[in-house]
Parts: sequence; structure tokens; C-alpha cells
Amino acid sequence: MRQILLSILKVLISGALLYLALRKVDLRDLASRINNLTSLGWVLLALATALLQVFVGVLRWREVSAECGAPLAVGQAMRFNMIGTFFNQTLPSSIGGDAVRLWLVARAGAGWRTATYSIFVDRAIGLIALAVIIVVSLPWSYHLISDPRGRSALLLLDFAALACGLGFLLFGFLRWKWLRRWWGTHHIHACAVIANRAIFSLKRGPKIAVLSVLVHALAVVIAWCVVQSIAAPVTFGQTFQLVPPVMLITMLPISIAGWGVREATMGLAFGYAGLMTSEGVNVSLLFGAVYFILGAFGGLVWILSPEKAAKGTAPIQVEEA
Repeated sequence: MRQILLSILKVLISGALLYLALRKVDLRDLASRINNLTSLGWVLLALATALLQVFVGVLRWREVSAECGAPLAVGQAMRFNMIGTFFNQTLPSSIGGDAVRLWLVARAGAGWRTATYSIFVDRAIGLIALAVIIVVSLPWSYHLISDPRGRSALLLLDFAALACGLGFLLFGFLRWKWLRRWWGTHHIHACAVIANRAIFSLKRGPKIAVLSVLVHALAVVIAWCVVQSIAAPVTFGQTFQLVPPVMLITMLPISIAGWGVREATMGLAFGYAGLMTSEGVNVSLLFGAVYFILGAFGGLVWILSPEKAAKGTAPIQVEEA
């Protein structure tokens, strides 16, 4: 009952925020701006970039999973990630696909603990990378956002995320025995230890860092393609400064696939930057549509996957060295 109530609440939040955001948008005008081959070409490029982003995420997840003791083959990890994109669009949370990926990895023979650790650590590393990117871009963001409230919100959001991420890593360096024994800290501490081992490893660390930055950079490219598809008066630099903070807020599991939260936040961010709020909502709607279409492809992968068809348990596919 509690889970049902939470799902209903998330649906209501998405619906309310979408209603408030869409009041500022002329959907007929938006549709008329993407009715030519050039615009459709930009949308297709955004889809291709989104698929590449999934693949880059797969490469990072494989590094983390290997550190957790559950190495995945590229094809298997890609299949699981595509299935995850589908469930991200259908479950009442922007991280619903992670639960499905966890189930798939555990069912494939890795075990529930190892599967949970690999997903959680992968998410944590992604969050830390996003917070670092926002910090690095703050000098330019401050120049773009002149509104004092916008600046304060950006600082509060980013440093809160960065503090959580660095606190998580610091937690892994603590060697108090009770942290590994008490049920309330045991698993979090274990994940923090794995994250530190992966990030600061000479073998995996640089690769994970590059892949993490690339994942978020590709999200900016997707948004830029969307901007170009409707010829919105927004530069690439402005897109790079505005999209990462919006993505950080969208990670909060309070809506359906980020719908509503993303549109409201993007419109607000564009307004703080002195751009048209309606254009921010337009970009966000098309940005979400790209991932929705990608999720539809993920649904086909799920329907055709051996995991859905199999009655038993398939073993983890480990690549030979």
C-alpha cells in the first residue's frame, strides 16, 4: 500500500509540474518547428547520441562491476542498460531502471549483494562526476546567471551534491570495525570502499573518470541537438552551463522518469539565465522525448531478450582476457 501511495504521489507531482510548465508553451508552434528534414536530422542525431551515451555508460558500469567481482560482457551489459532505459520511462522514478538492472544482474548469477553494490557505486560515481563538472563550470555559470536567487540555488544544489559525494568517498577510508559490522553502515561502507578502490585505481580510475565525464558531456550534446532542431536562440556554451544542474535535480526520484521536474527546472534555469522560459520548456520536452523513444527501443530489447524468455537462470557472461 505504501509503495502504491508513493507511486501515485510521483504521478501527481509529474502531472502538476508538467501542467504548470506547459502553460507557457504553444505545442502547435513547437510541432511546426520540427516539420522539415533539417530538424528531423537533428532529432535523429540526438537519438544516435543518446544510444552512444548508453554505450559509454555500459563501459563505465563494466569497470565498476568488475571491481565488485561480477564482470559483464559488453553485449550483456548493453542489453541490461537498454532494458533499464525502458523501465526508466515506465516506472515511477528516474532511477527505476536501476532496480531492473539490479534484478537482471542478480538473476544472471552475480548475487543480490554484488548486483546492488555495482549499481549503487556506478550511480554514486556518476553523481560525483556531475557535481565536479558543475563546480568546474561555476565561473562561467555565474557570468551567465545574473539573478541572485539563481546563483544561490546553483551553489546550494551543487555543493550539497559534492558534499554528499565526497562524504561518501571519505566514509570508505574509515577503518572503524563497527562500520563493517553494524547493519546500518555495513553495506554503505562496503560500497564506499569499492568506489574508492575503483576511482583511485591506476588501472581503472582514469578510464572511469573519462567515461563519467563523457556520459554527462553527451547529455549536453543531446540537448544541443534538440536546440538546433527547433532553432532555439541558445548557444552551446549556454547549453553546457544549464543542462548539468537540471540533470542533477532530475536525478531526484520524485517523478515519472523526471517528467515535470525537468521541464519546470529547465524553464526556471533558462529564465535565470535571461533566456526565454518557454524555450527552456520546449528543449526539455524534446530532450525527454528523445529518451522516451530510446526507452521504446529498450522495450523491444526487453521483449526479445533471453532474460524475459528464460524460465531458469542464465550465468554471467565473462569475457576472456
